[in-house]
Amino acid sequence: MKITFLGAAGEVTGSQHLIETDSARILLDCGLFQGRADDVRPKNQRFWCAPRKLDAVILSHAHIDHCGNLPGLYRAGFGGPIFSSRATADIASIMMRDSAHIQEEDARYHARKGLRHHGSDFQPLYTEEDARKTATQFEDIPFNIWTEILEGVRLRLNHAGHILGAAVVELELRDGEEVKRVVFTGDLGRRGQPLLRDPETVERCDVLITESTYADRLHPEAADVKAELRRVICEATRRQGKVIIPAFSLGRTQMLVYLLNELSHEDDMCRVPVYVDSPLAMRLTDVHREHSNVMHEGVQDTLKFDDDVFDFPGLTYIRSQDESIALNRRAGPFVVISAGGMCENGRVVHHLKNSVADEANTIMIIGFQAEHTLGRRIVERRPELKILGRQYPLKARVEIINGLSAHADAGDFRWWFGELQKQGGAGRIFLVHGESKSAAALSKIVEECSDLPPVIPQFGQSFDV
Repeated sequence: MKITFLGAAGEVTGSQHLIETDSARILLDCGLFQGRADDVRPKNQRFWCAPRKLDAVILSHAHIDHCGNLPGLYRAGFGGPIFSSRATADIASIMMRDSAHIQEEDARYHARKGLRHHGSDFQPLYTEEDARKTATQFEDIPFNIWTEILEGVRLRLNHAGHILGAAVVELELRDGEEVKRVVFTGDLGRRGQPLLRDPETVERCDVLITESTYADRLHPEAADVKAELRRVICEATRRQGKVIIPAFSLGRTQMLVYLLNELSHEDDMCRVPVYVDSPLAMRLTDVHREHSNVMHEGVQDTLKFDDDVFDFPGLTYIRSQDESIALNRRAGPFVVISAGGMCENGRVVHHLKNSVADEANTIMIIGFQAEHTLGRRIVERRPELKILGRQYPLKARVEIINGLSAHADAGDFRWWFGELQKQGGAGRIFLVHGESKSAAALSKIVEECSDLPPVIPQFGQSFDV
């Protein structure tokens, strides 16, 4: 059996790993590389996995850096099945179409402005039609049940706890006279998170491919987040100010709304209107409603007396652009949860433009803000911010709440690999989806769990196992 690492190897995006036996060629994930367009576009345009010869794709979860280039793979000739959980399939369908829509809009903008990309007309990697056709290739796999997906290949999905539908992938592959067990973590989540189940552990395997995103740090306790939400929103309400919360449409928005719903039930929240201003988040929240059966047991308990954990008195989902614009003319107090998460695009940019210069308002940052983004400049509390081409003074309060990360941290990794070690560990461990510092940190955590020294593969490297 050969494994070739074609993405998220020595970096954090573009998850894509090829497994080849004497009878099957399977791709684990097919994500978009993310970053500067000139840097990542060549990577996203070319496939090194021979798409027409693939027998199947297995998708761990529906974040865009794991599923976002499936339509490109289809366009390059892949016509086989894509195996995933039902929730992942439903979310990926939405995420792929949204990605295609953005690309097509970018292409139309370039055409209107007469802009060219390296001397050629700018073209999307794939279209919405490609995304729709790709969605028809999905085949559902239930959690915790072994399923034969190809001759000589069995698959079992276990809850990863990262986002709705996310799975730890277990494979049994016949290779000649042997059967090899391969585990791929996808992205592991945290224990004790609201909304999502804890990640599930696995038994001994021959090969383990694991993410390492935050293995070099510890996250704040999630239990403190509700108290912080209440404090920040109520303080802003007393000042008659607005609270602007940039949040990714998938995962963070649903978790925020769920926590605010809990505060509403506890009658422990000041009465203030809350608006979710993201059409994509609305569609993804509907998917969460449909799949509440795979969420944390606390959700099941709440559903016994509350038929919608993503709604409460005072919450409004904004549908149209006109309604979004009207919020900027509305006097506080109120809360706006709006995409995107790093403040670089989406409707939240307009809400920030209309809010940062007023000291009564609050900007609540709930996730990591990458370097060179508007979100990072807000976290750094720069005295002036450039938004949509104009300078604005930052007079609004900035509150940073870090307890909502969806990724496992060093403590979670120690627990998960400790449980694996009790089951006999792994023959070989490959560390992917992490920068060099975090991968090196995880290497130390897992070294006692592996028969051979852990490996940090680089793009294009192959290993016979």
